[in-house]
Amino acid sequence: MLVLIGFSREIVSKGGSTIRHLSALLAGASYPLAFSPFGLWWMGLISFIVFLYSVDVSSKRDIFIRYYIFAVGMYGTGVSWIFVSINEFGGVPLLVAGGLISAFVLSYSLTSLIGAFLHVNVRDWLVAFPAIWVILEWFRSWFLTGFPWLFAGYSHLDSPLSSYIPLVGVYGLSLFTAVTAVLIYKLRSPKWPLNVLTLGLLWGGGAFIAGSVNWISPTKNVVTVSAIQGNIDQHTKWLPSSAQTITKTYLGMTEKEWGRDIIVWPEAAITVFRQDANRLLKELDEQGKAVGSTLLLGILDRSFDGKYFNSVLAIGEGSGVYHKQRLVPFGEYVPLENYLRGIIEFFDLPMSRTKSGRNEQDLIVAGKYLVSVLICYEVVYPDLLERNSVVPDMLVTVSNDTWFGSSIGPKQHLQMARMRAAEYGRWMIRSTNNGITALIDHNGVLVDKIEPFEESVMRGELRIMEGETPYYYYGYWPLIFSCLIVVSVSIIRHRFL
Repeated sequence: MLVLIGFSREIVSKGGSTIRHLSALLAGASYPLAFSPFGLWWMGLISFIVFLYSVDVSSKRDIFIRYYIFAVGMYGTGVSWIFVSINEFGGVPLLVAGGLISAFVLSYSLTSLIGAFLHVNVRDWLVAFPAIWVILEWFRSWFLTGFPWLFAGYSHLDSPLSSYIPLVGVYGLSLFTAVTAVLIYKLRSPKWPLNVLTLGLLWGGGAFIAGSVNWISPTKNVVTVSAIQGNIDQHTKWLPSSAQTITKTYLGMTEKEWGRDIIVWPEAAITVFRQDANRLLKELDEQGKAVGSTLLLGILDRSFDGKYFNSVLAIGEGSGVYHKQRLVPFGEYVPLENYLRGIIEFFDLPMSRTKSGRNEQDLIVAGKYLVSVLICYEVVYPDLLERNSVVPDMLVTVSNDTWFGSSIGPKQHLQMARMRAAEYGRWMIRSTNNGITALIDHNGVLVDKIEPFEESVMRGELRIMEGETPYYYYGYWPLIFSCLIVVSVSIIRHRFL
């Protein structure tokens, strides 16, 4: 609605543009239906096709407007879950929270103008569009620390294109989504038989790869795991008076799990600093060693110079600590802190003074296995696991999605965790405070899960895999460079040839 008001003069003055303006807005607003929890992957294709129609014009001004409108629709519906954390848990009144989320959507959607700029400067925009879209997603993955949400490739975890994941990762699936949309949009051209053939090869190739190529293989090693979902109320979680009760909850739920190879508690399961929990940690360490179990638990850590870290600690038969690298703006640190902190309660949330861990950290050891850990928001970044100097045996991610209630946010978050497991060909244990705790296999398939808002324990077995996927070996840079080259050449041809 805000966008329609903002562009009302434009729409009225150019009556013929109204349909294409609305098409861009509706395409963007329906685009999130392709993702979890809806799972309508084909809606992503339809949204792209409608968007291509909306920008198939000669007016550069209209193209910029429609890229922006599409982004506003996409983020307005696709990241609406942020409102829950601001309003319900940030203590911000309804109208103010609505204003903040609107400001975020309207401002972050400006990143789409990079795509529009490239669009109007290439020679054949339809040919270049898939590369432009991938470049735009890549830019969003690191700009202002990154917000890599709603990448087109995530919608194809359960489509025929999923077999390409170990080869090209999420960016590659985004590219194939855009290529498919362009080919379908161009079926009206005289070259439509070639487009149909290309579509068949692209989508049929996924089935062929699935049936004939094994990038990794299972070993004989099976690990027994337990993931604890404590379902602690976010409103009371950080009250000092709750710390002892929370600890008792996790101790009680873990009592019957000792003896399993790996036990995982969620992010910040212990709500006191590591240095203030030495007695408890020593007892847990001794218990784990006595029965041969590794306990991985989320806890806050504090360095000698007073820095705070969101961490995962391994004790018992395990060793090592991991400090979170990618922090959530406003949730774990406050941009422009000197100006914003104290204005409203939302800018002073618990854990909002956290510092980033080093880029390169040793893997955690769990028994005889190496574990790569990602904390909460980190699992949405396609590049973090590439920093491991050695190949892990398994992946563990811990989270606290309680901040987003029963919104679509936690479901989207789980979907991205599944993508990481499929990209790197390793099983993943996901332990969360209130859901969705899950065991994910090397293909990104959910083996087991605990539903949201349940206090429960997930028990399972994971298989240790050997070998490396091409994506793990090469990463996403070959694809990004290729897209940059395609767009650069097209711009040069447009400008100088």
